[in-house]
Amino acid sequence: MMFGSTQSESTGNNWRSLLDKFAKENKMELAALSWGLWSENQNHEVTVGIDLKPQPHFVFCPRDAVEKLNGKVDNRLQEMIGLINNFKPEVEVLMIGIGQEQVKLIYFESQPTPPECFAQLGKDVNTLLDELEARLSETLATL
Repeated sequence: MMFGSTQSESTGNNWRSLLDKFAKENKMELAALSWGLWSENQNHEVTVGIDLKPQPHFVFCPRDAVEKLNGKVDNRLQEMIGLINNFKPEVEVLMIGIGQEQVKLIYFESQPTPPECFAQLGKDVNTLLDELEARLSETLATL
């Protein structure tokens, strides 16, 4: 969804395609990270986000901030909010990509489940964050 961007359609959406590619190539790691962050975080009123600027990094997006943004963009994020409100961390991965004055939802059911991915990979959250941020930087280097 565009929020007043003056960039061309192809340039503005290139990051979205690259983020899709990254998510497909790193499903197991994203599921493990999602579960690890969910398990560690006592505030379940946040959604994991991937902020692309200045360097790709993971952030927490408070539910109220997403709802406020939805109000500013004429309720165009209503479906995203529905998914956030009904998120099942034991079977789903849900993250918000943030870049180029746009947002993109990363959402999938994970097989194996996120807790199984976390156990199988055997890495702590900080290691997963470091590895995924490095891979994401490589994927987005062409922007």
